Amino acid sequence: IDLNLSIVLNLVMVASELSHVHTRPIDFVCDSEARRMMNKVKDLQVEMVVCSAVDALPSDIKLPCIRIHKATWERKSVHEQRAEILLSLGTLAQDVRSARTLSQPGCGLTLLERLEHSINNYLHVVRLLHIEQGEQVGPQAELCLGRPSKDLGLVLKHFGLLLTGKLEWLIAEMAKGC
Repeated sequence: IDLNLSIVLNLVMVASELSHVHTRPIDFVCDSEARRMMNKVKDLQVEMVVCSAVDALPSDIKLPCIRIHKATWERKSVHEQRAEILLSLGTLAQDVRSARTLSQPGCGLTLLERLEHSINNYLHVVRLLHIEQGEQVGPQAELCLGRPSKDLGLVLKHFGLLLTGKLEWLIAEMAKGC
Protein backbone atom coordinates (compact mmCIF):
# COMPACT_ATOMS: atom_id res chain seq x y z
CA ILE A 1 0.00 0.00 0.00
CA ASP A 2 2.86 2.42 0.79
CA LEU A 3 4.26 1.87 -2.74
CA ASN A 4 0.88 2.68 -4.31
CA LEU A 5 0.58 5.81 -2.16
CA SER A 6 4.07 6.90 -3.23
CA ILE A 7 3.17 6.40 -6.89
CA VAL A 8 -0.02 8.44 -6.51
CA LEU A 9 1.83 11.22 -4.66
CA ASN A 10 4.50 11.29 -7.36
CA LEU A 11 1.86 11.59 -10.10
CA VAL A 12 0.14 14.41 -8.21
CA MET A 13 3.50 16.13 -7.76
CA VAL A 14 4.35 15.96 -11.47
CA ALA A 15 0.90 17.15 -12.55
CA SER A 16 0.89 20.07 -10.12
CA GLU A 17 4.39 21.19 -11.06
CA LEU A 18 3.87 21.03 -14.82
CA SER A 19 0.88 23.34 -14.86
CA HIS A 20 2.86 26.42 -13.83
CA VAL A 21 6.39 25.68 -14.88
CA HIS A 22 6.58 28.86 -17.01
CA THR A 23 5.79 31.46 -14.32
CA ARG A 24 8.04 34.45 -14.98
CA PRO A 25 9.10 36.94 -12.29
CA ILE A 26 6.96 39.71 -13.82
CA ASP A 27 3.96 37.35 -13.73
CA PHE A 28 4.78 36.59 -10.13
CA VAL A 29 4.73 40.27 -9.20
CA CYS A 30 1.81 41.48 -11.30
CA ASP A 31 -0.49 38.43 -11.28
CA SER A 32 -1.85 37.32 -7.91
CA GLU A 33 -3.41 34.26 -9.59
CA ALA A 34 0.05 33.10 -10.76
CA ARG A 35 1.31 33.45 -7.17
CA ARG A 36 -1.72 31.60 -5.80
CA MET A 37 -1.19 28.73 -8.25
CA MET A 38 2.50 28.51 -7.37
CA ASN A 39 1.76 28.18 -3.64
CA LYS A 40 1.67 24.43 -2.95
CA VAL A 41 1.58 24.63 0.87
CA LYS A 42 -2.09 23.62 1.19
CA ASP A 43 -1.54 20.66 -1.18
CA LEU A 44 1.42 19.54 0.92
CA GLN A 45 -0.59 19.89 4.14
CA VAL A 46 -3.35 17.68 2.69
CA GLU A 47 -0.82 15.08 1.57
CA MET A 48 0.80 15.16 5.01
CA VAL A 49 -2.50 14.11 6.59
CA VAL A 50 -2.69 11.13 4.20
CA CYS A 51 0.94 10.19 4.87
CA SER A 52 1.22 8.81 8.38
CA ALA A 53 4.98 8.30 7.92
CA VAL A 54 5.67 11.96 8.70
CA ASP A 55 5.10 12.04 12.43
CA ALA A 56 8.56 13.48 13.06
CA LEU A 57 11.30 14.63 10.71
CA PRO A 58 14.70 12.90 10.93
CA SER A 59 16.46 16.21 11.65
CA ASP A 60 15.60 19.68 12.89
CA ILE A 61 14.51 22.39 10.48
CA LYS A 62 14.99 26.00 11.55
CA LEU A 63 11.66 27.75 11.20
CA PRO A 64 11.76 31.02 9.26
CA CYS A 65 10.92 34.22 11.13
CA ILE A 66 7.40 35.16 10.13
CA ARG A 67 6.58 38.05 12.46
CA ILE A 68 6.51 41.45 10.86
CA HIS A 69 6.72 44.75 12.67
CA LYS A 70 4.96 46.91 10.08
CA ALA A 71 6.89 50.13 10.71
CA THR A 72 10.27 48.37 10.74
CA TRP A 73 9.44 46.40 7.59
CA GLU A 74 8.31 49.53 5.74
CA ARG A 75 11.56 51.33 6.62
CA LYS A 76 13.55 48.62 4.82
CA SER A 77 14.28 49.03 1.14
CA VAL A 78 12.77 46.56 -1.32
CA HIS A 79 16.27 45.12 -1.74
CA GLU A 80 16.65 44.60 2.03
CA GLN A 81 13.23 42.94 2.23
CA ARG A 82 14.14 40.69 -0.69
CA ALA A 83 17.49 39.77 0.92
CA GLU A 84 15.74 38.82 4.17
CA ILE A 85 13.26 36.59 2.32
CA LEU A 86 16.04 34.98 0.26
CA LEU A 87 17.98 34.20 3.43
CA SER A 88 14.92 32.62 5.05
CA LEU A 89 14.10 30.57 1.95
CA GLY A 90 17.73 29.50 1.48
CA THR A 91 18.10 28.33 5.07
CA LEU A 92 14.77 26.51 4.89
CA ALA A 93 15.77 24.80 1.62
CA GLN A 94 19.09 23.69 3.10
CA ASP A 95 17.46 22.23 6.23
CA VAL A 96 14.73 20.47 4.22
CA ARG A 97 17.42 19.00 1.93
CA SER A 98 19.29 17.69 4.99
CA ALA A 99 16.11 16.11 6.40
CA ARG A 100 15.32 14.62 2.99
CA THR A 101 18.72 12.93 2.72
CA LEU A 102 18.11 11.26 6.11
CA SER A 103 14.57 10.11 5.24
CA GLN A 104 13.51 6.60 4.34
CA PRO A 105 11.83 5.95 0.96
CA GLY A 106 8.07 6.44 1.02
CA CYS A 107 5.49 9.18 1.18
CA GLY A 108 7.46 11.14 3.81
CA LEU A 109 10.43 11.38 1.46
CA THR A 110 8.12 12.37 -1.40
CA LEU A 111 6.63 15.17 0.71
CA LEU A 112 10.07 16.51 1.60
CA GLU A 113 11.09 16.38 -2.08
CA ARG A 114 7.99 18.37 -3.05
CA LEU A 115 8.57 20.87 -0.25
CA GLU A 116 12.20 21.33 -1.29
CA HIS A 117 11.12 21.78 -4.93
CA SER A 118 8.54 24.39 -3.92
CA ILE A 119 11.03 26.33 -1.79
CA ASN A 120 13.58 26.23 -4.63
CA ASN A 121 10.96 27.56 -7.07
CA TYR A 122 10.40 30.55 -4.78
CA LEU A 123 14.15 31.04 -4.37
CA HIS A 124 14.55 31.09 -8.16
CA VAL A 125 11.75 33.59 -8.74
CA VAL A 126 12.77 35.91 -5.88
CA ARG A 127 16.41 35.85 -7.06
CA LEU A 128 15.29 36.85 -10.57
CA LEU A 129 13.26 39.77 -9.23
CA HIS A 130 16.42 41.77 -8.57
CA ILE A 131 17.57 41.43 -12.19
CA GLU A 132 14.37 43.05 -13.41
CA GLN A 133 14.79 45.80 -10.81
CA GLY A 134 18.36 46.53 -11.94
CA GLU A 135 20.13 45.54 -8.73
CA GLN A 136 23.73 44.40 -9.14
CA VAL A 137 24.79 43.36 -5.63
CA GLY A 138 22.33 42.46 -2.92
CA PRO A 139 22.47 43.90 0.59
CA GLN A 140 23.27 41.68 3.53
CA ALA A 141 20.27 40.50 5.53
CA GLU A 142 20.23 39.83 9.23
CA LEU A 143 19.76 36.17 9.96
CA CYS A 144 16.45 35.72 11.72
CA LEU A 145 15.46 32.17 12.47
CA GLY A 146 12.81 30.74 14.69
CA ARG A 147 13.28 27.71 16.84
CA PRO A 148 14.28 24.36 15.35
CA SER A 149 11.47 21.86 14.79
CA LYS A 150 11.01 18.26 13.66
CA ASP A 151 7.28 18.83 13.09
CA LEU A 152 6.59 18.93 9.33
CA GLY A 153 3.17 20.46 9.95
CA LEU A 154 4.78 23.38 11.78
CA VAL A 155 7.42 23.74 9.05
CA LEU A 156 4.69 23.88 6.38
CA LYS A 157 2.74 26.41 8.45
CA HIS A 158 5.77 28.71 8.81
CA PHE A 159 6.65 28.35 5.11
CA GLY A 160 3.08 29.28 4.20
CA LEU A 161 3.13 32.27 6.55
CA LEU A 162 6.45 33.43 5.07
CA LEU A 163 4.83 33.35 1.62
CA THR A 164 1.58 35.06 2.64
CA GLY A 165 3.31 37.52 4.96
CA LYS A 166 6.74 38.93 4.15
CA LEU A 167 6.78 37.80 0.53
CA GLU A 168 3.32 39.23 -0.20
CA TRP A 169 4.30 42.52 1.45
CA LEU A 170 7.40 42.68 -0.76
CA ILE A 171 5.34 41.86 -3.85
CA ALA A 172 2.75 44.52 -2.92
CA GLU A 173 5.52 47.11 -2.92
CA MET A 174 6.98 45.88 -6.20
CA ALA A 175 3.53 45.58 -7.84
CA LYS A 176 3.08 49.34 -7.70
CA GLY A 177 4.98 49.36 -11.00
CA CYS A 178 2.60 46.93 -12.76
